[in-house]
Amino acid sequence: MPKRYLYIWFHYLTTDRLAKTNPELRGTQFLLYASEKGRMLVRAASQALVKEGMVPGMVVADVRAILPSVEVFPDDLQAVQKLLNNLAEWCFRYTPTVATDAPDGLILDISGCPHLWGGEVPYLDGITRRLRKGGYDVRVGIADTVGAAWAVARYGNQTIIEPGKHGEALLSLPPAALRLDRITLQRMEKLGFRQIGQLIHIPRSNLRRRFGDSLLNRLEQALGTVSEPLVPVLPTPVYQERLPCLEPIRTAKGIEIALKRLLEKLCERFFREGKGMRTGIFKGYRLDGETIQISIGTNRASRNASHLFKLFELKIPEFEPALGIEVFTLEATLIEELSETQEALWSIGSNNQTAIAELLDNIAGKVGEQAIHRYLPQEHYWPEHSIMDVGSLEAKPQTAWCTDRPRPLHLLPEPEPIEVMVMLPDYPPLHFRYKGEVIRIARADGPERIEQEWWLQSGSPRDYYRVEDENGARYWLFRLGLYGHGKNQWFLHGFFV
Repeated sequence: MPKRYLYIWFHYLTTDRLAKTNPELRGTQFLLYASEKGRMLVRAASQALVKEGMVPGMVVADVRAILPSVEVFPDDLQAVQKLLNNLAEWCFRYTPTVATDAPDGLILDISGCPHLWGGEVPYLDGITRRLRKGGYDVRVGIADTVGAAWAVARYGNQTIIEPGKHGEALLSLPPAALRLDRITLQRMEKLGFRQIGQLIHIPRSNLRRRFGDSLLNRLEQALGTVSEPLVPVLPTPVYQERLPCLEPIRTAKGIEIALKRLLEKLCERFFREGKGMRTGIFKGYRLDGETIQISIGTNRASRNASHLFKLFELKIPEFEPALGIEVFTLEATLIEELSETQEALWSIGSNNQTAIAELLDNIAGKVGEQAIHRYLPQEHYWPEHSIMDVGSLEAKPQTAWCTDRPRPLHLLPEPEPIEVMVMLPDYPPLHFRYKGEVIRIARADGPERIEQEWWLQSGSPRDYYRVEDENGARYWLFRLGLYGHGKNQWFLHGFFV
């Protein structure tokens, strides 16, 4: 089978990525910069900015001097490379072999693929149309070699070069179309080489002596006399198991048996690869053409088949088989690394973190994941800022819990205003009104002053009191501001046990 390659050049990949996440930037003048040798240089410029003559490599200060209104953002090479890899995986629907060409290109080995779309023209139109609809400015080229496809996409006037005609297509293109380094191109410019056709008939020994092996290697690769291996992107593995049935399954017991078999097969793979499931979907394909499914989520990655089955088992009553299910599938949609050793939860004694995580999963399956929270301390004095809600048992605290001062078990997300009766300065109130109810105070302790965090905000301090009413209920109150300095406000901030 003759080889055919498609090269996709994302002309403004970096700026297109930013415009997709910030739609207000579309059509505006903005650039991305990076620091190099003490200077801020333009790494990428938007299409509107390029039309004004501003190109990558310029100094940001010079661009701002010419266009003071230009918006400036730092470049993120890792994000761009991740995007390029994602685009490569998207191209798997058109060919099984895709390689990235950093920083802004993709190489597709399309040998034997275009006929499935009716030929190279509709094949190419389908790809470019979907990419442009997705917000990317692309230039493309198809040829017999990677080098020729690269050259046509970036410098040619044609997009599809007929088989065997790539040598002719290269003749009129500039030497830059051979993917040469800047120093070699400058040397060729001085010697008057303007087209690749001027190099074809020069003896190879003369070219090697004058420009080195790199020119010859790139020229031969473009012509196809030297092979150019690709390093394809490997697709993200799909963690899915499938179970067809000889007879349609209609009973809950049959569904449970199918689920157990799929879980055993999937968990065996997890053990081999050192991974675990965080979220999973169990699907059934019914005889009437409908697809039904149930899903679960775990607090931490798990490959315990019996534990995962218990989570699914709670939802099997929702799995309506109707006339019968002929195919079952189980897919793990969120996967995480899972080591052999399990660390103790929060470094307390010898608690089994896996067992605690599985207990929380069982509770969440009955009351809902939103009903379970884990809190860790933060380095803030302001009570409502001193804790944070985390979604994983793997998260580690950044600081130790503050245990030298009593704190309420139930802290309100925001302090709620109350009406108070105060008899003496800097004393707790005699009673206060909360949600229409008058609460009389029998005992009190305090005050404890907590100042504003001046590096975050400015304002008055809070004086906190621990008070107890006549029925033994205990509250955490505070006065905002110093006594005698204007009108003070009182708030309820929490409840003690």
